[in-house]
Amino acid sequence: MRLFTAVLPPPAAVAELAEEVDRLKALPGADRLRWVLPEGWHFTLAFLGEVDDGLLPGLRERLERAAHRHHPFDLRLAGGGRFGDRVLWAGVGDGREPLRRLAASVTAGVNRAGVPTEDRPYRPHLTVARAAHRGPGPDLRPLAAALEDFAGRTWRAEELALVRSRLPRSGIPGEHPRYETLAAWPLGR
Repeated sequence: MRLFTAVLPPPAAVAELAEEVDRLKALPGADRLRWVLPEGWHFTLAFLGEVDDGLLPGLRERLERAAHRHHPFDLRLAGGGRFGDRVLWAGVGDGREPLRRLAASVTAGVNRAGVPTEDRPYRPHLTVARAAHRGPGPDLRPLAAALEDFAGRTWRAEELALVRSRLPRSGIPGEHPRYETLAAWPLGR
């Protein structure tokens, strides 16, 4: 099954960002993006990809240990940016360093459980939109600039989630992946 680990924002933080994203959808080029549904918003800590069911018990054990090594921390959605002309994201204000440390710990645990992860620096972000088609995407600079002044309220990150991702298979344009939280562990307990 296709898995990733994440910190999931609470409904109040999602609602604040959703208001901001609704304003972005009126800007030029926004109609050329696939907007991630608010219920799918998350901070990915480690993307695991396809994981064999036989590795799940060890993976769960390692993730539980990682969660217990980190205390709950304050986190705030703030600002935004882009990855080229493909991805538009909201950023992190307060909580960037604890989120990075948690991601590093989770990645180490996942690797020890026998699940390889991507070897690249962790860049905390929450994806809000992707280019709708392959090839050159719309100019995301104005959309990213419009997100620069966004600052949500601070909230408490209190758990680590293991999430299953089910990619669309119907071929229906605009269909979104479905996410299912398989397990969650409280931080610091």
